[in-house]
Amino acid sequence: DATQDAMAPLKSFVPSAEEPGNDFSIQNLPLGACRVRGSVAPRCCSRIGDLVVDLSACQKAGLLNGAILSQPGPAQTLASQPTLNAFAELGPSARKELRETLQRLLSSDEGVLRDNAALREEVLVKVADTESALPMTVGDYTDFYASREHASNVGTMFGRDPPLAANWSHLPIGYHGRASSVVLSGTNVTRPRGLSLAKGSTVPAYGPCKVMDYELEMGIFIGSGNDLGRPVTCDDAREHIMGLVLVNDWSARDIQKYEYVPLGPFTAKNFATSISPWIVTLEALAPFSQPAPTQDLNPVADYLSHSPTGGKKNRKRTAKKRKSCYNPLQPYLQAVSSR
Repeated sequence: DATQDAMAPLKSFVPSAEEPGNDFSIQNLPLGACRVRGSVAPRCCSRIGDLVVDLSACQKAGLLNGAILSQPGPAQTLASQPTLNAFAELGPSARKELRETLQRLLSSDEGVLRDNAALREEVLVKVADTESALPMTVGDYTDFYASREHASNVGTMFGRDPPLAANWSHLPIGYHGRASSVVLSGTNVTRPRGLSLAKGSTVPAYGPCKVMDYELEMGIFIGSGNDLGRPVTCDDAREHIMGLVLVNDWSARDIQKYEYVPLGPFTAKNFATSISPWIVTLEALAPFSQPAPTQDLNPVADYLSHSPTGGKKNRKRTAKKRKSCYNPLQPYLQAVSSR
């Protein structure tokens, strides 16, 4: 968007946002939830520099006055909710409006907050005076083999030959994880216990995991959903994405190796999944878009294919040209392999 113009970069009046190496610039403005100044319930928030932006306080002060968020219903999604779920359901238009409003309020050229110390004190809170909470209530999550390298590494680890399963080239391989054990980064993780089969043994033994592993992955939070039985096409997928977090998908490999046949992992993967606390939006990531790697895949089904342009307007014209599957996030991501 216009705020990413490299020739005329947007500046903030918040000093820490302009410091070299700062991850929370006015071009980022991720979304999350925090307990503010000892509050019991979390509030919807954003962050700039070393300050948290209390979106509930912004809404109550009448600062979020765009066409969508000034309406009574949408306004309550930020004013009174402990997570971003209700706001995310509003879709990308509301998210973009919030981003544009915050960038205007926090820019060095805008005096509404810059010149009003009392209002700044109300809506801008030092990070040290907040406690991060889960940004959204996780009702379900799916773990995918999105990376060829990752899928091959795991296959090698479990002794498969060839390491990459044949179906990986045809469809997204995934399983549903345990939503209740998704925790914020920094939460203590208890080493799981379960059955594993020692090398050379034929009888499994119960005990604590001896082969704990980590997996650095990208997590995608879904915003607006879909009705049961009405699939989302690849062309429309990006419209449903709220943003991204980093994920540490803890794995008890010795337990997993014994239990995962035939239905997949269970105890080995459901004890904890750590995520970073701030959801980075696709708008913030846009300047870092990279060409997608060439996909050398088998022909895939139409429902997993993306039209070359990826747009609704060209769907009929390009329907016959669908040849390969398309990851709507691929331009933003590069594959991160398992250790």
